[in-house]
Amino acid sequence: MSKQRVGNPKMSNEVNLGQGSVGKLLLKLAVPSITAQIINLLYNLVDRMYIGHLPEVGAAALTGVGVTLSVIMVISAFAALFSMGGASRASIMMGKQKKEAAENILGNCTTALVCIALVLTVVFQVFGYQVLMMFGASENTIGYAWSYMQIYSMGTIFVQLALGLNAFINAQGYAKTGMLSVMIGAGCNILLDPILMFGFQMGVQGAAVATVISQGVSSAWVLYFLCSRKSFLRIRKKYLKLSGKVLWPCVALGASPFIMQFTESALIVSFNVSLYKYGGDMAVGVMTVLSSVMQFAMLPLQGLTQGAQPIVSYNFGAGNMERVKKAFYCLLRACVIYSTVLWGLAMIVPQMFMHMFTQNAEYISMGIWAMRVYMAASCIYGIQIACQQTFIALGNAKVSLFLALLRKVILLIPLIFILPQIISNQVFAVFLAEPVADLIAVSTTATLFFRSLKKLMNGSRELAQKESYEE
Repeated sequence: MSKQRVGNPKMSNEVNLGQGSVGKLLLKLAVPSITAQIINLLYNLVDRMYIGHLPEVGAAALTGVGVTLSVIMVISAFAALFSMGGASRASIMMGKQKKEAAENILGNCTTALVCIALVLTVVFQVFGYQVLMMFGASENTIGYAWSYMQIYSMGTIFVQLALGLNAFINAQGYAKTGMLSVMIGAGCNILLDPILMFGFQMGVQGAAVATVISQGVSSAWVLYFLCSRKSFLRIRKKYLKLSGKVLWPCVALGASPFIMQFTESALIVSFNVSLYKYGGDMAVGVMTVLSSVMQFAMLPLQGLTQGAQPIVSYNFGAGNMERVKKAFYCLLRACVIYSTVLWGLAMIVPQMFMHMFTQNAEYISMGIWAMRVYMAASCIYGIQIACQQTFIALGNAKVSLFLALLRKVILLIPLIFILPQIISNQVFAVFLAEPVADLIAVSTTATLFFRSLKKLMNGSRELAQKESYEE
């Protein structure tokens, strides 16, 4: 691949990833990314809010659709497998002034996203009913879960392209365009939900149809932008042919966010199975609300990391480690402030979140104390995601993969089943697993990251001294 001199990607206001104030640049890129993540959350939250208020069947329908969240996480995880690692590598290549290599990565990831979408569609259409039962649906809720999922899975290709390729838009520094991509889909979803669910009396199926149409519109916009002259990196026909040499490094780096999201599905299943055993459908319904609130906690944090990713990756590729360090500390402060504010709201006014999803007094009563337990350590979660996502931005696949496994697979899932055997209040014990896992995971992640950052900075200084001596 020939080395081609390129400048920084440009927006309407030129964004120079290699120069200027890191704090201002992070703010310029992160605000649209955070906005996009919050809007993206509305896809599922709006569905659940409307579903929870369906006459007579709202509570059962909410629990049923809550079960589908685990399957939706699986679909999103495959988008992350190819796009998150690919986007980081594309930014690094841009920092190395290799535009053609970056476009080759974009083309390969596009083809991979289409291929995996077709496979997933067939799998969920054939085995979706059985998967939902395995993931925690009961005889009372499977009808609602399958009605939603059967339609939603038909739009898998739209989900893969909208989520996956939008990461490449953000990776170039086009944060406002990435936000617009999400806004278009979310706006359609908010508009169509009440029309189809209540106007056409389609209920749960109407919510699914609205989501599929909205994701289709969003994916069409993303494809249009990445094929146009407006994008610095473009999807080109000559790079659509799959190449293991190009794709596998992206998959290796994307394995961490893939596992984070895929295991989120396994995590929801574990919570649902354990809570159904000790607390029945009500406990599972409360977990649906808590997982939705946790999504709210995660997605704005992901928006911050998406804003920081092109800055970190580009400057890492360019060898500017001081700028990488500044970007990380700006990201860390922002993530900790946000997670602390969210923790405060969950502790002081948990009923506010519960009322957003249901008016059932019993659900609200259980949800108030459950949320305080479940989110007891969420104030420090900003440290976890800032460090973990920066490992990905730096191209460190091995450590990011370990950290993705640590919190959920090694700690949280076992604790969900172990703690109820130790604590007499078993439903309380299941919810307690979350903060216990967070405390251990954050301590481990922070220790590994700051040691790694110190080595990178020392290595950068030694290289600079060597080059200065040679001159």
